[in-house]
Amino acid sequence: MKLSGKVALVTGGSCGIGKAVAAGLAGEGARIMIAARNAYEVDQVRDQMCGTGAEVLGLSTDVADASQVEHLVDETIARFGRIDVLVNAAGVQGPIGPLWKADPVQWRKALDINLYGTMLCCRSVVPNMITAGGGKIINFGGGGATGPRSNFSAYAASKAAVVRMTETLAEETRPFNIDVNAIAPGIVNTRMLDAIVQAGAAAAGERERIESLRRDPAGFVAVEVPAGLVVFLASRESDGLTGKLISAPYDDWETWDQNRIRDLSAQPWLTLRRIDRYTLSSITADAAKDNL
Repeated sequence: MKLSGKVALVTGGSCGIGKAVAAGLAGEGARIMIAARNAYEVDQVRDQMCGTGAEVLGLSTDVADASQVEHLVDETIARFGRIDVLVNAAGVQGPIGPLWKADPVQWRKALDINLYGTMLCCRSVVPNMITAGGGKIINFGGGGATGPRSNFSAYAASKAAVVRMTETLAEETRPFNIDVNAIAPGIVNTRMLDAIVQAGAAAAGERERIESLRRDPAGFVAVEVPAGLVVFLASRESDGLTGKLISAPYDDWETWDQNRIRDLSAQPWLTLRRIDRYTLSSITADAAKDNL
């Protein structure tokens, strides 16, 4: 039980990846608070998980509302005494289509949930982690975070910003033994993909890709893969790994030990950088060969 006695707060925990993450953490002994906007779904997932013997609470929360986030954190600490792990899995696609045709209200709403909501949760939890002597924060990057993604400007911009915020917060909390990392989950078959299918031609070809994958689901990343990475990052096995964007399906994180973590920490691997001679000069040919 890698997380026995630990307390984890999971936003977006009522469905999709967030639900799988909550189950994975509970399976390793963590006590869980799940949060999402839909109160009915929160209650359903809480009852299902409690039925397996897990200690789970749930609270309907809009992560883009500062007062609701403060209440969520206060309630979690009041019931469990502390927060050891924060997983920010709440997210939305936002408007799909060319930027100049996007509804500005919906564009901003996507950033409010994906970026501002992640910031609010981190901001509220970090002081408790500092007092406790450490903690783990896991955020979600995603499609468009590391490269342009045509017709998904709101989602891509918000997720790129989440990764940079993750890196920045990791530096700020390094002295306090708080590890902060981001995950790229890969293409997981959740209902977030429904918005892409419904967008039709505005999805710039991604609709056809999703529909094809749904006819042959073997091409999807199993939800247990990002959930497993969250468990690794929440556990002592990943101590010292911070400020990184890790691909759940493509990085070999299952094999990482403390030696590998030290190697990764010494180089700008798995971070957002402009590619230029200055950046590349900090990586020797031998280091590049060993780390690619």
